[in-house]
Amino acid sequence: MGTVAENIFNKPKKRRVARVLLADTGLASRLTLKSILSAAGYAVSGAATGAEAIGKLDEHEYQLVLADLRSESDEAGPQLLAYARQKDFQPATALLASDLRETGVRDAALERSSSGNGAVHMSNENIFYLLGRVAELIGRRADRRIRQSLLKAT
Repeated sequence: MGTVAENIFNKPKKRRVARVLLADTGLASRLTLKSILSAAGYAVSGAATGAEAIGKLDEHEYQLVLADLRSESDEAGPQLLAYARQKDFQPATALLASDLRETGVRDAALERSSSGNGAVHMSNENIFYLLGRVAELIGRRADRRIRQSLLKAT
């Protein structure tokens, strides 16, 4: 048994990682994205339906919610993100798209990125971009929350 100082410094530290909720009806894409994000150090929960995602939002706090544009209906992804934004923990939100031109999504819907929302374009060739975009969204959320708490303190 070592000294108190040795015990404190040798204790494994519990890392806080960002939690991501990934709502995607496609099993293959959901598992692929979950694997990529998990390998990057994020704690990822997957949901196959909007109802399942809403249940997870009601049970756990997430820093980022990603919803597939090709989900159950054209409205399902945006509705899920609107629900997520109403939660007290205010996660960053984004729509997932494999090809934005095919989705029919208007540019205005994607321009919400200044408030921590927007779209994440994904393909087999852009894992670096995907991870950068996820980190950016989580970082913007953290910045927004810090600013809010500073304003409340003054």
